Amino acid sequence: MITTAICLRTAQCVHPFNTRSSIIVLVFSLVCLSTPCLSQSTDEQKVKDVIAQLFKGMELGDSAMVHRCFMPEVTMATVKINKEGGAVLSREGDLTGFLKAIGTPRPEKLYEEIWDVEVAIDGMFAQVWCDYAFYLGNKFSHCGVDAFQLFKDGAKWRIFHLADTRKTVGCNIPADIANKHAQ
Repeated sequence: MITTAICLRTAQCVHPFNTRSSIIVLVFSLVCLSTPCLSQSTDEQKVKDVIAQLFKGMELGDSAMVHRCFMPEVTMATVKINKEGGAVLSREGDLTGFLKAIGTPRPEKLYEEIWDVEVAIDGMFAQVWCDYAFYLGNKFSHCGVDAFQLFKDGAKWRIFHLADTRKTVGCNIPADIANKHAQ
């Protein structure tokens, strides 16, 4: 049997743990230390799942699927540059127009492709920041950054604030996304 020994100055060796005990202590320590990390990564995945559901609902034109991603009271904001070159901040206090646009039948699907997704969580609050490119069918429309804030309502994460930037140049869209929508 392999043992871990502690040798004192007197050349006496004390064998406090055998291999089985060492393994049990190691496994127990890893489980105890990693539990918060596992909880965080589970919440992180649930937050990402909400964002994925939102974009899948947009693609399918399913406003009910999209609506389930949001809290009852939502704020939305967009930052863009107008034709004169000035910065514009527009705000919306509810989802009515957004959901109507999603649910309106159209020949082309709406695709919002995201990358460089960063998730930060503190208890019942999460924030997601990501780059995106928006396509109507395979035609590029605009790009920018999406910033989502989510609240954990019981066991379910839901969006209560969505802000984005919009531009048509300087997008740096990853090749795999650009190729997916190449006409």
